Amino acid sequence: MKITSVKVRKIQKENSRIRGFASVVLDDCFVVTNIRIIEGERGLFIAMPSRKKADGEFEDIAHPITQECRSMFEREIFDAYENAEEVNSEPVEEE
Repeated sequence: MKITSVKVRKIQKENSRIRGFASVVLDDCFVVTNIRIIEGERGLFIAMPSRKKADGEFEDIAHPITQECRSMFEREIFDAYENAEEVNSEPVEEE
């Protein structure tokens, strides 16, 4: 599996730790959208797309199974984030 494209949309929202959203294309044939880029206490991290369950807990819809795969996603997304120029300051709904 190879990441063939990454798009990042930086955002700036008051009182939010979310710094952007990423879409990742795998092997030019499968896309994972709504990957959140979050500012944590130890720097940036990614949160995979999730949905809220009936009990109020959140469950990932798609996620890397191995640390190697997660590292590949992080590396590619953070590189794209660093190279993204514009910051969207419009309100963004958080899940």
